[in-house]
Amino acid sequence: MQKSACFYAGKIVRKHSFKGELIIKIDKDTPDSITELESVFIALGNNLVPFFIEKSAWQKTLQLRVKLEDINTEADADALINKEIYLPKELLPELDGNHFYKAEIIGYTLEDIHQGKVGVIKGVNEHTPQPLFEVIDAKGNFILVPAIDAFIRAINHESNTILVETPDGLLDLHA
Repeated sequence: MQKSACFYAGKIVRKHSFKGELIIKIDKDTPDSITELESVFIALGNNLVPFFIEKSAWQKTLQLRVKLEDINTEADADALINKEIYLPKELLPELDGNHFYKAEIIGYTLEDIHQGKVGVIKGVNEHTPQPLFEVIDAKGNFILVPAIDAFIRAINHESNTILVETPDGLLDLHA
Protein backbone atom coordinates (compact mmCIF):
# COMPACT_ATOMS: atom_id res chain seq x y z
CA MET A 1 0.00 0.00 0.00
CA GLN A 2 1.33 3.43 -0.94
CA LYS A 3 1.33 6.20 1.68
CA SER A 4 -0.37 8.50 -0.86
CA ALA A 5 -3.40 6.15 -0.85
CA CYS A 6 -3.64 6.34 2.94
CA PHE A 7 -4.27 8.84 5.69
CA TYR A 8 -2.51 9.25 9.03
CA ALA A 9 -4.69 7.60 11.68
CA GLY A 10 -2.52 7.83 14.77
CA LYS A 11 0.66 6.82 16.53
CA ILE A 12 1.58 3.95 18.83
CA VAL A 13 2.48 5.71 22.08
CA ARG A 14 3.07 2.93 24.62
CA LYS A 15 2.62 -0.68 25.67
CA HIS A 16 -0.44 -1.70 27.65
CA SER A 17 0.62 -5.08 29.01
CA PHE A 18 3.42 -7.60 28.96
CA LYS A 19 1.50 -9.63 26.33
CA GLY A 20 2.11 -7.25 23.43
CA GLU A 21 -0.92 -4.96 23.68
CA LEU A 22 -0.38 -1.40 22.49
CA ILE A 23 -1.99 1.99 22.96
CA ILE A 24 -2.54 4.04 19.81
CA LYS A 25 -3.19 7.78 20.13
CA ILE A 26 -5.81 8.24 17.45
CA ASP A 27 -5.89 11.34 15.25
CA LYS A 28 -9.12 13.39 15.53
CA ASP A 29 -9.90 12.81 11.83
CA THR A 30 -9.90 9.02 12.21
CA PRO A 31 -13.41 7.54 12.10
CA ASP A 32 -14.65 5.72 15.21
CA SER A 33 -15.14 2.63 13.05
CA ILE A 34 -11.40 1.94 13.51
CA THR A 35 -12.44 -0.46 16.29
CA GLU A 36 -14.20 -2.61 13.67
CA LEU A 37 -11.23 -2.91 11.31
CA GLU A 38 -9.39 -6.14 10.62
CA SER A 39 -6.02 -4.50 9.98
CA VAL A 40 -3.96 -1.31 10.03
CA PHE A 41 -0.81 -0.23 8.24
CA ILE A 42 2.22 0.64 10.34
CA ALA A 43 5.01 2.79 8.91
CA LEU A 44 8.25 0.82 9.19
CA GLY A 45 11.04 2.70 7.47
CA ASN A 46 9.72 3.79 4.07
CA ASN A 47 7.12 1.02 3.92
CA LEU A 48 3.58 0.58 5.17
CA VAL A 49 3.29 -2.89 6.63
CA PRO A 50 -0.12 -4.46 7.30
CA PHE A 51 -0.79 -5.76 10.81
CA PHE A 52 -3.93 -7.71 11.62
CA ILE A 53 -5.95 -6.72 14.69
CA GLU A 54 -6.94 -9.51 17.07
CA LYS A 55 -8.92 -7.21 19.34
CA SER A 56 -9.33 -3.53 20.11
CA ALA A 57 -11.14 -1.34 22.61
CA TRP A 58 -11.24 2.32 23.49
CA GLN A 59 -8.96 3.01 26.45
CA LYS A 60 -9.94 6.68 26.81
CA THR A 61 -10.81 9.48 24.45
CA LEU A 62 -8.66 9.15 21.34
CA GLN A 63 -6.68 6.23 22.81
CA LEU A 64 -7.27 2.79 21.37
CA ARG A 65 -5.88 -0.37 23.02
CA VAL A 66 -5.05 -3.00 20.40
CA LYS A 67 -3.71 -6.51 20.30
CA LEU A 68 -2.01 -7.14 16.96
CA GLU A 69 -1.46 -10.58 15.49
CA ASP A 70 2.11 -11.87 16.03
CA ILE A 71 2.92 -9.15 18.59
CA ASN A 72 3.06 -11.28 21.73
CA THR A 73 5.88 -9.99 23.91
CA GLU A 74 7.09 -6.75 25.44
CA ALA A 75 10.03 -6.78 23.02
CA ASP A 76 7.67 -7.12 20.03
CA ALA A 77 5.61 -4.21 21.34
CA ASP A 78 8.70 -2.07 22.13
CA ALA A 79 9.73 -2.30 18.47
CA LEU A 80 6.47 -0.58 17.44
CA ILE A 81 6.43 2.31 19.96
CA ASN A 82 6.35 5.72 18.21
CA LYS A 83 5.43 4.16 14.85
CA GLU A 84 2.70 5.87 12.82
CA ILE A 85 -0.55 4.12 11.88
CA TYR A 86 -2.17 4.60 8.46
CA LEU A 87 -5.48 3.54 6.94
CA PRO A 88 -6.73 3.56 3.33
CA LYS A 89 -8.35 6.88 2.34
CA GLU A 90 -11.51 5.10 1.16
CA LEU A 91 -12.36 4.43 4.83
CA LEU A 92 -12.96 8.14 5.40
CA PRO A 93 -16.68 8.97 5.24
CA GLU A 94 -17.76 11.65 2.78
CA LEU A 95 -18.00 15.12 4.33
CA ASP A 96 -20.42 17.80 3.26
CA GLY A 97 -20.18 21.58 3.13
CA ASN A 98 -16.96 23.22 4.24
CA HIS A 99 -15.70 20.29 6.26
CA PHE A 100 -12.45 18.54 5.40
CA TYR A 101 -9.95 15.96 6.53
CA LYS A 102 -6.45 17.29 7.18
CA ALA A 103 -4.87 14.59 5.04
CA GLU A 104 -6.99 15.35 1.99
CA ILE A 105 -6.24 19.09 1.79
CA ILE A 106 -2.46 18.96 1.95
CA GLY A 107 -1.30 20.43 -1.35
CA TYR A 108 -4.52 22.37 -1.94
CA THR A 109 -4.24 26.00 -3.00
CA LEU A 110 -5.57 28.54 -0.49
CA GLU A 111 -7.20 31.56 -2.10
CA ASP A 112 -8.58 34.68 -0.45
CA ILE A 113 -11.69 36.36 -1.91
CA HIS A 114 -10.02 39.79 -1.81
CA GLN A 115 -6.31 39.05 -2.29
CA GLY A 116 -6.31 36.02 -4.61
CA LYS A 117 -3.89 33.12 -4.27
CA VAL A 118 -2.33 32.95 -0.81
CA GLY A 119 -0.25 29.79 -1.30
CA VAL A 120 -0.19 26.03 -0.92
CA ILE A 121 -1.43 24.29 2.24
CA LYS A 122 1.35 22.22 3.82
CA GLY A 123 -0.51 21.23 6.98
CA VAL A 124 -3.13 22.03 9.59
CA ASN A 125 -1.94 23.01 13.07
CA GLU A 126 -4.41 21.86 15.71
CA HIS A 127 -2.17 22.59 18.70
CA THR A 128 -3.59 26.10 19.03
CA PRO A 129 -6.94 27.33 20.39
CA GLN A 130 -8.27 27.31 16.82
CA PRO A 131 -6.96 25.22 13.91
CA LEU A 132 -4.64 27.01 11.48
CA PHE A 133 -3.83 26.33 7.83
CA GLU A 134 -0.05 26.21 7.43
CA VAL A 135 0.58 27.79 4.04
CA ILE A 136 3.70 28.45 1.96
CA ASP A 137 3.35 31.38 -0.44
CA ALA A 138 5.11 31.86 -3.81
CA LYS A 139 8.05 33.62 -2.07
CA GLY A 140 8.52 30.73 0.37
CA ASN A 141 7.01 32.59 3.32
CA PHE A 142 5.23 30.57 6.01
CA ILE A 143 1.70 31.89 6.62
CA LEU A 144 -0.85 30.85 9.24
CA VAL A 145 -4.52 31.34 8.38
CA PRO A 146 -7.38 30.34 10.72
CA ALA A 147 -9.04 27.17 9.43
CA ILE A 148 -12.45 27.99 10.85
CA ASP A 149 -15.94 27.99 9.36
CA ALA A 150 -16.22 31.77 9.75
CA PHE A 151 -13.41 32.26 7.20
CA ILE A 152 -13.95 29.32 4.81
CA ARG A 153 -16.26 30.20 1.92
CA ALA A 154 -15.84 27.12 -0.28
CA ILE A 155 -13.85 23.93 -0.67
CA ASN A 156 -13.50 22.62 -4.20
CA HIS A 157 -12.13 19.08 -4.19
CA GLU A 158 -12.07 18.94 -8.00
CA SER A 159 -9.77 21.95 -8.40
CA ASN A 160 -8.01 21.34 -5.05
CA THR A 161 -8.70 24.85 -3.76
CA ILE A 162 -10.03 26.35 -0.56
CA LEU A 163 -11.55 29.80 -0.79
CA VAL A 164 -11.39 31.93 2.36
CA GLU A 165 -12.40 35.44 3.32
CA THR A 166 -9.93 36.76 5.86
CA PRO A 167 -10.29 40.02 7.80
CA ASP A 168 -8.52 43.07 6.34
CA GLY A 169 -4.84 43.07 7.21
CA LEU A 170 -4.57 39.44 8.39
CA LEU A 171 -2.55 38.28 5.38
CA ASP A 172 -0.40 41.43 5.52
CA LEU A 173 0.94 40.32 8.91
CA HIS A 174 2.97 37.69 7.09
CA ALA A 175 4.33 39.86 4.26
